[in-house]
Amino acid sequence: MTERIKLNEDERYGYFVRTRHRKKLLVVIVSLVLIMSLLTVRVGYIMTVRAEYYSVRATELHERERAIKAMRGRILDTNGVVLADNTTVCTISVIHSQIDKPEEVIKMLCDNLDMDEAAVRKKVEKVSSIETIKTNVDKDTGDIIRKAGLNGVKVDEDYKRYYPYDTLASKVLGFTGSDNQGIVGLEAKYDVYLAGNNGRILTLTDAWGTEIKNAKEGRLESQRGQDLYISIDMNIQSYAQQLAYTTLAKKNAKRVSIIVMNPNNGELYAMVNVPEYNLNEPYVLNYEVEDDGSSGNKMDLLNNMWRNFCINDTYEPGSVFKMVTATAALETKVVSLSDSYTCSGSTLVGDRRIRCHKTTGHGTQDFTHTVMNSCNPAFIEWGRRVGVDNFYNYCGKLGLLSKTGIDIAGEASTIIHNKENVGEVELATMSFGQSFQITPIQMLRAAAAIVNGGNLVTPHFAVKTSDGSGQTYNEFYYSTTESTIDKSTSDTMRDILRQVVEEGGGKNAYIEGFSIGGKTATSQKLPRGSGKYIASFIGFSSVENPQVIAMCLIDEPEGVYYGGTIAAPVIRELYENILPYLNNK
Repeated sequence: MTERIKLNEDERYGYFVRTRHRKKLLVVIVSLVLIMSLLTVRVGYIMTVRAEYYSVRATELHERERAIKAMRGRILDTNGVVLADNTTVCTISVIHSQIDKPEEVIKMLCDNLDMDEAAVRKKVEKVSSIETIKTNVDKDTGDIIRKAGLNGVKVDEDYKRYYPYDTLASKVLGFTGSDNQGIVGLEAKYDVYLAGNNGRILTLTDAWGTEIKNAKEGRLESQRGQDLYISIDMNIQSYAQQLAYTTLAKKNAKRVSIIVMNPNNGELYAMVNVPEYNLNEPYVLNYEVEDDGSSGNKMDLLNNMWRNFCINDTYEPGSVFKMVTATAALETKVVSLSDSYTCSGSTLVGDRRIRCHKTTGHGTQDFTHTVMNSCNPAFIEWGRRVGVDNFYNYCGKLGLLSKTGIDIAGEASTIIHNKENVGEVELATMSFGQSFQITPIQMLRAAAAIVNGGNLVTPHFAVKTSDGSGQTYNEFYYSTTESTIDKSTSDTMRDILRQVVEEGGGKNAYIEGFSIGGKTATSQKLPRGSGKYIASFIGFSSVENPQVIAMCLIDEPEGVYYGGTIAAPVIRELYENILPYLNNK
């Protein structure tokens, strides 16, 4: 009886084992069928729906890509004269897997590229898909290397920026880097228009990276950049730059800047900052540096060389700012043309005595003559009458508390007292252009608004972009704030500034037969007592209908440093040459 039970248990165990194995086998079979089905569906999906995608990917794996640089758009002046152009150059590369005569390749490249053998050998023997030997190689040399016909050597043509006039408007135009991208100036500001789109050369290779002979070469052509037309007139810029260099040498100054602008729309005809640098050699300093370890980092020196003083730096404007104080005084009606002031040579403000440049005093003068004589004590009185609130209000209206919006990067901001911290001494010194700093372009813009009827324009260079055939792509528009001051105030100020040139401190800018108005300045640089000055003059023409306004700044002149004596004659000589030219355009 006991054995019978044991037998039944064995049978049941065997049946259980057999059943479990069958289930496992069934699961394996079903899984295999399911996997094979999924694989079949996946292969079918890849071969049909995704066939094009994977075909492209497979092609990419067997293609070697080389860039075709786009031709950068040119920069042209208002008359269509090319100021920034392109010249054809070559990029020399080697493909390691295709080189069958390495020693010949090394010798040929060294002979034609004037390169060290070790440097060339390192690149030729480097195992990589493609290795660049040298860029910006002149086309004649590139043609010689191409004609050598050595396997594995590639010569691709591209473009390098070229500036036909070397230093002309260098601190406005800026330059490009080795990749043809704008670095500073207009080249950087308008890079998105000038750059264009690079193309590609696609060459089929086998699994070892060797080009397949007689295989069709894929090519995606580059798209040239747009040409940029700017308001600079090459003739005016050239003459202003020549005049600035003459003044720089004559006065042994640190630098000389000249700006010429249309006061009615903000178009800049010229902007000079000498010494300029050579745009074709932008990394070569334009002055000698003593190698004593105190001259600073080379990059700092270059950045300083590239700086545009008219935009990137601030200064105390001095007496040219009296145009602003006079305008505010007339606008707020705290003075009239018949008001007078008696100058004794100095005045006491709080506990501080402030002297006039004429230490013996100007005596009694009407309002117009206080401007003509550039009398500091008188302007302290006019500023006191205007008051702090109105003073800041008109500084704001004339654009002196904000950036101009000029289309070059790096514009500096105004440095001025917080209004709540301005006391009687601060107001007094600000009234004649001291104890705050602005940029030259801000001062010129404010002067333009004062004489053009009261409209605050945006100084600018860019006018439009176009394709190579002259078809316009983009026209640039700039804001103008109208009626910042009354037209009647502008009319009065123009007449006062005419008298400054005809009879007052700006008489060295007078030209027989032309109607010119303006204001001089002699700004003492910080720290006070350093003996360093900036002489300046702003002049416009004609008085009745201003069409041009210009500014000259002479930084740290030696000898005589008065603006009326050394800066006004520069604008006179400039106008003697460009006014007839502008009138005939």
